[in-house]
Amino acid sequence: GTASEATLVALLGAKAKKIEEIKVLHPEWSENTIISKLVGYSSSQAHSSVERAGLLGGVKLRGVAADENNRLRGEALEAAIKKDLEDGLIPFYAVVTLGTTNTCAFDHLDECGPVGNKYGVWIHVDAAYAGAAFICPEYRPLLKGIETADSFNFNPHKWMLVNFDCSAMWLKDPSWVVNAFNVDPLYLKHDMQGSAPDYRHWQIPLGRRFRALKLWFVLRLYGVQNLQA
Repeated sequence: GTASEATLVALLGAKAKKIEEIKVLHPEWSENTIISKLVGYSSSQAHSSVERAGLLGGVKLRGVAADENNRLRGEALEAAIKKDLEDGLIPFYAVVTLGTTNTCAFDHLDECGPVGNKYGVWIHVDAAYAGAAFICPEYRPLLKGIETADSFNFNPHKWMLVNFDCSAMWLKDPSWVVNAFNVDPLYLKHDMQGSAPDYRHWQIPLGRRFRALKLWFVLRLYGVQNLQA
């Protein structure tokens, strides 16, 4: 689908993960009580789809002020998390943007990622706008800290010669998303169930187009070196 859907899917996976964790710590709390305390974060420069994901996910999302270069810093994210913890809220999700739509600013993933890991906050990397540039080795230093991410998305339909729409998403542990979306009535069961990833459990819609085919053709036609050029 699109990066907007990827942001929402990651948020819902993070939400399901945090609810399960809190249920273990506070079995007396209802699910509604837990959800009412959840709070997520993004830079004030993040894409509007992040705010929309919060609305659709039914959780609070807080915009954290960016620095003078429009980049989210780790200390600002940590300060926001600490404040919410003091107020009895439950931080669960943070969006780190690599290439904002406004100014192509890159949040400090190498700072924000470790902060998220420290507080058990799901780190989603939104590289929709500029992520295709990472095919070039000279831009990969901007990926520093990527090992701390729980999910990542970018749009080949922006800088990789693929027509709209084509958004690629990676998940460190897909089970949280799959379990959050897994609705499996009898009429959808089949003989090959479980033998390969079933991507209807990775997305909002049930049906899906063969979007990967056009990306495959671009890679086969141009090759990595020509795309880098």
